[in-house]
Amino acid sequence: MVGLPLTEAFARLLPDISPDACERLRDSYKEVFLALRRSGHVSEPLYPGAREGLQALEDDGWLLGVATGKAMRGLVATLENHGLMDRFVTLQTADRAHGKPHPDMLLRAMTETGAARQGTVMIGDTTYDMEMARNADTLAVGVAWGYHGTGELRAAGAHTVVDGFTQLPGAIENILEAKP
Repeated sequence: MVGLPLTEAFARLLPDISPDACERLRDSYKEVFLALRRSGHVSEPLYPGAREGLQALEDDGWLLGVATGKAMRGLVATLENHGLMDRFVTLQTADRAHGKPHPDMLLRAMTETGAARQGTVMIGDTTYDMEMARNADTLAVGVAWGYHGTGELRAAGAHTVVDGFTQLPGAIENILEAKP
């Protein structure tokens, strides 16, 4: 369920409860999570090679953005905690746009940056990321170190799947060259 808007995740997990109950669960979850974050009980480490991978993509001239199921408050806290706020030219969150797999976050990111669909690549670790890319008619690269397996990512629309951050620049170049 990671990557889906909370109300949708709760609806899938608890199909017999009402939409109002899902919203109450979402609100309670957010309240508890915020309290945990404020008290220092939330750890969100970077994946190995993340910082170097971002640098390699920037060095290749890519504009970097985030499209996440997190709320803006949580995303900003995470990026600031790791000193990464200035790396991204657009931040798209599920509290300000439709959640995944709806294409809204990617479409907004492209509008904000002036990026064309054919030059936009969604990099993600869930099938919802791949479906969002497909729904936005962009390219998609799955990463094998996250929540969904390689086969699931490919079935959901990944043009390729990489095993490590160092493979991203080459993988992106290969799928761009392969596109008509």
